[in-house]
Amino acid sequence: MATGAGRTLLLLCRPRLRPLRLATDLRSAPSMSTASLSCRSAQDPSTRARDSNSRVRPAAHGADSERHHCHKHVRSTFNYSVAASYIAKGRRYDPSTHVFHFNPYNRVQPPKPGRGKSSRPESGQDAFFVSRSGVNPGGVALGLADGVGGWMDAGVDPADFSHAFCDYMAQAVYENNKTTGLTARQLMQRGYEAVCHDPTIKAGGSTAIVGLCSPDGTLEVANLGDSGFVLLRLNGVHASSEPQTHAFNTPYQLSVVPPSMLLRAAAFGGARLMDHPRDAEVTRHALRHGDVLVFASDGLWDNLFNQDILRIVSRTMTRAGAWQQQSTDAGVHVVADLEPHTRLADNVDASKETTAAAAEEEDKSPQQQQQRSRHHQQTGPATVTLQSLLAMEIVSAAKAASMNRKLDGPFSKEVKKYFPNERWHGGKEDDICVVVVVVSEETTSKAKL
Repeated sequence: MATGAGRTLLLLCRPRLRPLRLATDLRSAPSMSTASLSCRSAQDPSTRARDSNSRVRPAAHGADSERHHCHKHVRSTFNYSVAASYIAKGRRYDPSTHVFHFNPYNRVQPPKPGRGKSSRPESGQDAFFVSRSGVNPGGVALGLADGVGGWMDAGVDPADFSHAFCDYMAQAVYENNKTTGLTARQLMQRGYEAVCHDPTIKAGGSTAIVGLCSPDGTLEVANLGDSGFVLLRLNGVHASSEPQTHAFNTPYQLSVVPPSMLLRAAAFGGARLMDHPRDAEVTRHALRHGDVLVFASDGLWDNLFNQDILRIVSRTMTRAGAWQQQSTDAGVHVVADLEPHTRLADNVDASKETTAAAAEEEDKSPQQQQQRSRHHQQTGPATVTLQSLLAMEIVSAAKAASMNRKLDGPFSKEVKKYFPNERWHGGKEDDICVVVVVVSEETTSKAKL
């Protein structure tokens, strides 16, 4: 069993083949194209209602949209401070360059077919996006896509799929000017359809997770595969996602499969599973002031447990003064004003500089990379905010755990669960991508009528 290899590749969809008929059950329509299946699942509400795999699960702790702690004369507005950190498998992690600072005032550029790899962050087959919502001022959309490594056996770079997928989702939510915003699942659908129609994406696949943070403090998450998120609140894990897998190391995934591969599968047999955005599990959560959201690819969840992440976040938030210990009995509370900790201040352009530096790193020689790393170790990061510090601390810990051959992590325990005789110890080296959101709430008084 090659547990250390890339995750299992599944034949999931039939791309760009002309549909012969419409079927009541989309999973029983093998002749339909990827685009046709995607469009029908998005446009036909009755189809989604009939699909038993289309799940909308409320938050485990009750995501009630009504906030009972707020009086009618108090109006609350939520702000979201976002940063990301990442590192590709087999590369040395440098917190000063492998970081992204979200600036809501930056314009999202339309994706260009056949985009060069030099424009990507050094996140390997993992990709991410963060964008403000075009219909909800103050709202933020974010997501991750983890390219399925099994495509490399067929000579396909799965990073092309995952990065294009995130680019298209960022564009869709940024340019959406309708009176009603997109749901998390609809945004995933938009990005998937765009990838299926991109002539430069011949094949590939990825997992996906999308989160929508609304100005009213509501979080909606659509998760498909083994990427995931965790909601941390005052030294506790308030909510978390569950991975979706068909089998061990075989997550749900969106794919574009070339016709030649489908013909070979039809001739010689093999499993043909069809995962689509409608299969994503959707959850909704009510956020509070001081909450911390951690979205990440499986490179994090395979190496750190939720409690490990909680310890890192609690330590960082406490040292920064964002979470404060009142007394032994009173417990932890959130500081009233988080802006001094999360504000980008005058370093708005730092996000562009660090992202460009990370993308250019792939084109440099090993000697140039070492010189650049030493330079940043001496000068330090261009910008350090609370959210970027959290992201860097988490990625640093996950990277160290992935290279530890003595301490068993979550992936090692899963291997022993399914294959008791398999000798696997330590962590699992993989691409790691983490997006962190720090939630802050502002209240304004309003006279009663």
